[in-house]
Amino acid sequence: MKTIAITGATSGIGLATSEALLEKGNKLFFLVRNVDKAKNIISDWKQKENVSIIECDLADLKSVKKASQTLLEKTDHLDVLINNAGGTFQERKESKDGFELHLAVNHLGHFLLTKQIFTLLEKSNTKVINVSSEAHRAAKPDWSDLNLKNKYSAILGYANAKLYNILFTKSLVDKGISSYALHPGVINSGFGDSLPSVLKIMWNLGKPFMKTTREGASTSIYLATNELSADKNGEYFKDKKVKKATSLANSSAARERLWEESEKMIASL
Repeated sequence: MKTIAITGATSGIGLATSEALLEKGNKLFFLVRNVDKAKNIISDWKQKENVSIIECDLADLKSVKKASQTLLEKTDHLDVLINNAGGTFQERKESKDGFELHLAVNHLGHFLLTKQIFTLLEKSNTKVINVSSEAHRAAKPDWSDLNLKNKYSAILGYANAKLYNILFTKSLVDKGISSYALHPGVINSGFGDSLPSVLKIMWNLGKPFMKTTREGASTSIYLATNELSADKNGEYFKDKKVKKATSLANSSAARERLWEESEKMIASL
């Protein structure tokens, strides 16, 4: 039995990942924004006694910090942390802390969560899995405007955040943690509901060719449950195989800059 913590466990590939990991007899911590929704979802599960629910709103750094502390109180060992939650937002919005929402939900909340439990990760030799996307190939980060105040689009916000997931993965490896990033595939889920109208039409047209959530979860499940060779540490995966990410995603300067900027953003906590 592995002890696994996962964000975004109540919908989409997070839910499918959680169901599969429970079926394999693992113990799960659900780090979720909506506790009541999580309770309703697991209410009729046979393995519900193996699920602990912790409130964690990634768009509220104080909530993330509190969730981290609760997790540390509930367990002294963690085999896997899956930073799965994410989203895309048609209009520019800000988190409770004033950060652009793609940045906050897809990256910064997970950055803080992982940092807050870093000692536990080191002690447990935890495997950290970050759900990224092929969308990272469209990223064009402006280090002077990470909050996209000067130039905003949902596509750019999401692409940048998915790039940050890979850069963060590689930074964790630099700091001695086993970590992997992945592209789950294009999933037939509610993800496309918040896309701009033209993209939403294209999304709906493509639905017959999309993966199911269980298919999309397959790489997360694979990474969580299999022992991987040392040379795969820090790699980006697609369909359970190593996939080459962009040169920017592999840039040591970019990941160092992202870590530095992320530290500045959480410094007021």
